[in-house]
Amino acid sequence: MSVKAPNPVDKYVGSRIRMRRIMLGMSQEKLGESLGLTFQQIQKYEKGTNRVGASRLQQISEILQVPVSFLFEGGPGGTISADGVTEAPSPAYVSDFLATSEGLALTRAFTRINDSKLRRSIVDLVEQIATREQSDRR
Repeated sequence: MSVKAPNPVDKYVGSRIRMRRIMLGMSQEKLGESLGLTFQQIQKYEKGTNRVGASRLQQISEILQVPVSFLFEGGPGGTISADGVTEAPSPAYVSDFLATSEGLALTRAFTRINDSKLRRSIVDLVEQIATREQSDRR
C-alpha cells in the first residue's frame, strides 16, 4: 500500500497556520483547545497530513487574528486579488525562511520597530552583509 503525499496547498496552508501560531506565541495545545481539538490534530493540520475544512479555516483565522486569505497568500498556484487578477506566488524561500525559528524571531523583532527609517537602515545593513558574504565565497 502506498502512502499518499499531502497536497501542496494543504501543506502550505498548514505551514502558514504554524507560522502565525508561533508568531503569536501560541502552543499547538492552546490552538487545539480553542478549536475543541487535540494538539495532535493541530500537528496534522500544520503538516498538511489532514485537510482543514472551510468552517475550520474560518475559526482558525479568527483565533490567529488574520483574514482567511492570509493562510493562502503566496501559496502554490498564485492567488486571485480583489480585482480578479491572478498574482504570482511569492518565492518559496520566503515561506521556508519564515518557517524557521530564526526567521520567526527576526520577523517578530523587526515588526516591533516603529521607526521606518531605522527599519530601512536595518534592511540596508543586512543587504550589505549578504553582498559581502557572497563576494567572499567567490
